[in-house]
Parts: sequence; C-alpha cells; structure tokens
Amino acid sequence: MNKASIPSSELKQQGIPNLALLIPMLSAIVAITPLAIDMYLPAMSTLASSFNSSVTTVQQSLSLYLGGYALGMLTFGPIADRIGRRPLVILGLTGFMLISLALAFVTRVEIFLGLRFIQAFIGAAATVVVPGYIKEVYGKNTAKGMSYVSLIMMLAPLIAPTIGSLILELGEWHLIFFILACYASLLLGLVLTKLRMPSDSQTGARSQRSFFGAYAVVFTKPGVKLHIASGVMTSFAFFCYLTASPFVYMEVFGLDKSLFAILFSTNVGALMLANVINSRIVVKYGSRRMLKVATLLAAVAGLGLLSVNLLGLSYHFTVAALIPFMGFLGVMSVNADAIVLMKFQQETGTATAVIGTLRFGFGALAGPLLALFYTGTAVPFSALMLGAVLLVALCQFLAHSQQNLS
Repeated sequence: MNKASIPSSELKQQGIPNLALLIPMLSAIVAITPLAIDMYLPAMSTLASSFNSSVTTVQQSLSLYLGGYALGMLTFGPIADRIGRRPLVILGLTGFMLISLALAFVTRVEIFLGLRFIQAFIGAAATVVVPGYIKEVYGKNTAKGMSYVSLIMMLAPLIAPTIGSLILELGEWHLIFFILACYASLLLGLVLTKLRMPSDSQTGARSQRSFFGAYAVVFTKPGVKLHIASGVMTSFAFFCYLTASPFVYMEVFGLDKSLFAILFSTNVGALMLANVINSRIVVKYGSRRMLKVATLLAAVAGLGLLSVNLLGLSYHFTVAALIPFMGFLGVMSVNADAIVLMKFQQETGTATAVIGTLRFGFGALAGPLLALFYTGTAVPFSALMLGAVLLVALCQFLAHSQQNLS
C-alpha cells in the first residue's frame, strides 16, 4: 500500500502531516516563484515612471529574477541534502518576506534590480526542497504527488496578473510587494507550526557528500541523464508556447487581447486537467509508461499543429491542436521529473536543483531561437515545439535501449 492511500491516522503515526494540509502548503510554497514573477507585470510602466527610468530597464528585473532563482537552486539544493529541508524552507520564506518588504520601499531602479535578484536567490531555498518532501510522502508514486502540486501551482500564473492589476486599482505598486511579504509570512507561520516530516529529524539519513560531490553523484548516476534531458526538452516546448503565444494569437491570427486571454486560459486548463488524469492513473501504469505514451501522443498533436500552420488554416485548428498538445506536455513533465527523483535517496535537493536550472536555462533559449527562425507565421513556433517532443522521444528510446542492455 502506498502512502497516498494510507488513512490520515496512520500517516500521523508515521510523523507525516495530513495530506489535505501538506499538499496545498507545499504547492503554495512553490507558487511564490510564479507569483513574484507575474504579479508585478501589470505594474511595469508604473514602476518605470516611479523610478524615472525606462520600461526596458525595469523589464531586466525579470531576467535578473530568473537568473537569481537558478543560482539559488544550484546553491541550496546540495545544502538541503546535507542539513535537512526544514531549515531551508524557513530561511527561504523569511528571506523572501524581508526582501519583499524592502522592495516596497525602494526609490531607485538600481536597488530594485539588485533586490529582485536577491529575492529570487533566497526564495529558491524554500522551493528547491518541495519535490524531496513529495518523494518522501509518495515514494514510488512520486508522479502522483507532483501532479497534485503542479495542479495547484498552475493557478498562480493564471491569476497572478489579474491580482496585480486589481492591486494597482486599489493602491500603488508598493502594495504588490507588501502582499507578497504577507503571503510569505503566512506560509512561514504554517511551516513553523505544521511542517514536521520524519526526514526533518532523521539526521543519519542525510547526504554526507560535499557540495560538488553531490552534483557529481547526480550527473554520474546511471539512467538519469536521458530522463533529465526529457524534462528539459519538455520545458523548452512550454517556454516556446509561453514566448510565442501572444505573437501567434494576436499578430499572426489577429485576435484581440480578450480572446487571447481566454485561449491562453484554455491551454492552462488543459494542463490542469492532464495533471488530474495523471494523478488518477499513474499509480496503475507507472511513470515510465505514462511518459512514453504521453510523448507519443504529444508527437501526434505536434505534427497536427505544424501541419495546420504549414497549410495556413484558421486559428481554430491551431487551438484544437494546442489543447491536447499542452495536456500531454504536462503529463510528460511531471513523470520525467518523478523518474529522476526516484533514482535518489539522499540527493533529491541536488537533483531538483539540476532539473530546475537546466529547465530555466534551456527555456531561455526559446526566445532567441524563435527570433532566429522568424517568418511572420506560426510555423517556427510549431516546428520548435514538435522538435522538442521528438527529442524527448529519442531520449526515451535511448533510455529504453540502455535499460535492456543492462
């Protein structure tokens, strides 16, 4: 019997909090990243005016945030494996809260940019440990838990810009960072009182490897690199969609902002539905099979997406191909990550850091590549997404071949 199906009374005896509280709490911790990124987007021009700066300068804070987050994951992943997860969650949420408060009082754009980098860096300490906690609870059914977390977390980027716009209606841009600070403080209170897992007191089970030794273990573990590559290419396909969708819908197909918002939300809905389905059936079929089947179906949907754009058909066909495509990408993502995490007992934080950093790094290539292959149509965007899925299929084929040889 897996832990996900054990009654809450037995989970409590094992030292695991009630899942009805634990999973939303872990999801809310991970959500600090999309909230911190997306809530202030509507305030870009207001921030520029407030700092007597240009919008392009303020926009650099987004790149700095992503860079700080990636560096934070690389730094805190091995530390979490060595000293435990709970201290890192407390450090991350406390630091995120204090820096958010400081951001609310900034008057110079240079200080704003620097604090955004630090905010992301310290916040990564809290988020990098979450997949390790999920693995601790769900064991071999880690993909089930990851689906739950992804499902709840997807609400954050969906509603964050709306929340940011509403805040600007009620007050100045400073209020956005006050609210982020309050959000982190509420989570910190929950963590201090409710988040106590068996691993937090089992010091003997922690990694004794050095900082770089932990990374050496991750990169040399047999059967890991191809699955990491699968997750990274899946993320690249996501970033292609996120980067190109405004251009494709509003410039190529000439849709207005309202319809774009509806179609964008529809694709997020497809991702959420896919995670619900995955959480229901992954226990029965396993992450490897789910990843392979989802990759095959995504290739079919991607081929359809490319075909309708090569033929120059209306946006209805692009939407019809994208909805299942995004859903299959969601299934691929959580299962690829789960397979990697299940390979490690003591280096889950380091493995999460590697996955997260590579995802952001390769995701950042989506914009330049889309610009390089620009044709004024949706063909480059479709081709890059399909190409990413085909590379995942190649990785899975090679992983299957390696497994048979061993």
